[in-house]
Amino acid sequence: MAKSNKPIFWSLFAAGGTLAAFLAPVLVLLFLIAALGHAPSILSYAGLFAFASHWLGKAILLGVITLFLWHAAHRLRVTLHDFGLRQDAKVAVAVYAVAGVGTALTILYLVRI
Repeated sequence: MAKSNKPIFWSLFAAGGTLAAFLAPVLVLLFLIAALGHAPSILSYAGLFAFASHWLGKAILLGVITLFLWHAAHRLRVTLHDFGLRQDAKVAVAVYAVAGVGTALTILYLVRI
């Protein structure tokens, strides 16, 4: 039986989708409240910088951004296949490379904070 790397990408896709389903509505609500001028003090620049500067905040941000990227990459791959683009190997390399680069840049930026 041939070995496959599909479970790795499917697990990242599923984790990112689950996280997006639970977290995206909360983020939309927070940004809507902030846009209306009723932002809590924790959403100030100083509060968000303090969160992003702490090691636990960096780990949370890394997890959220990375899983969102991998979920979007796999969703785009499947969507392009559904639209008739049948060069799956090239599409997979392209979208997963973008997600990998995004993950590496996220790590770089979080380390620099």
